[in-house]
Amino acid sequence: MQRLTVNGDRLWNSIMETARFGGTPGGGVTRLPLSDADREVRDWLAAECRALDLSVSVDDMGNMFALRKGREGSLPPISFGSHLDTQAGGGKFDGVLGVLAGLEAMRILREQDVVTEAPLELINWTAEEGCRFPPLLGSGVFVGAYKRDWAYGSKDPDGIGFIDELERIGYRGSESVSGHKLGAYFELHIEQGPILEMEDKVIGVVIGARGQLWYDAVVTGLQGHAGTTPMAMRRDPMVTFSRVVDQAFRLARDYEPEGLATIGHVEVLPNSRNVIPGSVKFTIDLRHSNKPLLHKMDEEMMTRVRKIAADSVTMVDFKRFWLVEPMEFDARCASAVRDSAEALGYSRMDIVTGPGHDAVQASKFTPTAMIFIPCKGGVSHNESESVKPEDATAGANVLLNAVLTCAGR
Repeated sequence: MQRLTVNGDRLWNSIMETARFGGTPGGGVTRLPLSDADREVRDWLAAECRALDLSVSVDDMGNMFALRKGREGSLPPISFGSHLDTQAGGGKFDGVLGVLAGLEAMRILREQDVVTEAPLELINWTAEEGCRFPPLLGSGVFVGAYKRDWAYGSKDPDGIGFIDELERIGYRGSESVSGHKLGAYFELHIEQGPILEMEDKVIGVVIGARGQLWYDAVVTGLQGHAGTTPMAMRRDPMVTFSRVVDQAFRLARDYEPEGLATIGHVEVLPNSRNVIPGSVKFTIDLRHSNKPLLHKMDEEMMTRVRKIAADSVTMVDFKRFWLVEPMEFDARCASAVRDSAEALGYSRMDIVTGPGHDAVQASKFTPTAMIFIPCKGGVSHNESESVKPEDATAGANVLLNAVLTCAGR
């Protein structure tokens, strides 16, 4: 079968064009979920899709769908996409590449007058980034991982409600989030890590995802004057905090190379140079690709924290509030990605994703696969996030042909 290829220059121009919505002076993008910039890029995408005669719909979580008819209308669509929201001070490619590569695939199919057996569908998921509302929110509600009312009730750090912002930007759609069917789902994404670049591979065939454990912790001590309180009389929460952090990192090293630990958020109160803190609030993120070992890490983390708390003069509130089990993507969809990369002559390797993605949620609902391309230095969630134009084109070509394989060209 002849392999189709996308217009790489047009794809790159689209990426650069959308970067103006929420563009930053440093060359990155700040397009928080349900912000004005998010509305602007959504409006742009909807207009581009309608210009291709795609049927655009929006569900009541704000997820956007652009449908291209197939010969057999009774079949559920073969879908592909990602997200257009970004972190604060994020880059041009995280999530955006998957949506715009899907848009470019739709353009090529229209230009080449290709009709598939199954319908095709481009998806822009709502609020993938967890920087304003809970992460993977649109796709999570879509697959039933979260309740819609819970999502509606979530608030950002400023106390602004998700449902209020969804309605404000005009993207609370009429379609029920639970009434949509998918035949399969593919997502192209930058790796957000250094492995592909280090191994000099163009395509990562993502075969699974690391599991994640998220903890919220608060250590409460006794606030006091830094210049008058003897060390022996202090109830300093920073001491307990440092011991917990040390144990989290030690635990990850005990489970290398797959074990990972991150302390990404810390609040010290009152956060004054000459005051012994009264409390320290922080988060811990643990990850592993093996389910039994992830659960063993969870048990050991809780045991280590309990021991630290028992030996401390401070109070420790330590809770696990989120667990994502390690998972494997659909073998047939992954094979379609692998075969497409090989047929197109791109170097490839199997890889496991560390970050969560909408595809991880979608895999609970329909056969799913992911495609990675390298990003410079593995840097992401950063204004300096960068990919090579030829790699973006390669990823879009693999996406297009994997989709055509599953949709029945």
